[in-house]
Amino acid sequence: MSKGSVTVLGSNGHLGNAAMWGFRDAGWSVTGLGRTNRRPVPDTAFIAGDADDIAVVRAAIADADVVVYGLHLPYDKWGAGRAEAQLQVVIDAMAGSGKTLMFPGTIYNYSAGDRTLSPSLRQKAEAPRGDIRITLERMLKDAALAGQFQTIILRAGDFYGPGNRSEWFEQAILMDQAKGKVHHLGDLNLRHSWAYLPDLGKAFAMLAERRAELGSFENFHFAGNWVSHGQMMAAINAAVEHPLKVTPMAWWVLGAMGLVNPMMRDIYRMRYLWQNEMELVDPRLDVLLGAGFATPFEDAVAATVTELVDSAGAKAA
Repeated sequence: MSKGSVTVLGSNGHLGNAAMWGFRDAGWSVTGLGRTNRRPVPDTAFIAGDADDIAVVRAAIADADVVVYGLHLPYDKWGAGRAEAQLQVVIDAMAGSGKTLMFPGTIYNYSAGDRTLSPSLRQKAEAPRGDIRITLERMLKDAALAGQFQTIILRAGDFYGPGNRSEWFEQAILMDQAKGKVHHLGDLNLRHSWAYLPDLGKAFAMLAERRAELGSFENFHFAGNWVSHGQMMAAINAAVEHPLKVTPMAWWVLGAMGLVNPMMRDIYRMRYLWQNEMELVDPRLDVLLGAGFATPFEDAVAATVTELVDSAGAKAA
């Protein structure tokens, strides 16, 4: 028997696809919305459509108890009100429905000096992208407190997981693995917040099951893997057949590329996330998820690295 119906907006994206798997495995009736079904999930439904079209979104969520916001613009497309406009379509589509909207929060809402990030910590962004994220969450809070629908924000660190593409593991950390190198993005002794996507997808589903116990607006912080860059390098090397040479990421190269490439410019602006320790903490969520929830860190890294290296090898063959 299904636990309920969920529609994932942006089912091809990092978070969206993880949510599709997490809800499906938890026994939900799952529907994805995307322009194409590029990352199909067995035993789920799919609707082809544009999430910028309010009629399409309304139709896609009509029978859903829960809606997951997996929509994500390219980094250099966030400005000029585009991120807010994308979210406003969903807010308008859900207005007065009483449904639950689940939204993936980021660390961008906080500044480099915020060492411990709890749900109660005031939000003050370090970079323009963080200001946009603060605005998006304020829009959701206003709608939720106005009684339009319930909002549950689940904030997490940088994503990684098997099959995930166009993120830090593929495009930076392991971009030179074929040359025998692995890159660390900050001082080896500094710690960083990571979120293993299969675990994060499962956490979204678990919170959805508890939604009746929660308030109209909730903000949770997903601890994930709080590990040093050195620990990450060691876990990656433990997962590969031949040891990789550990080298620092050449941030100056990204800075130079940013002079002509807007995407690189925005990524370079966010380097403070790798050069400062910013830990997500939430004892309340830890209790809700329960002991033994998370995949062991070394196993999660091994699964991610093995799939990525095997895929790269198959393309090269």
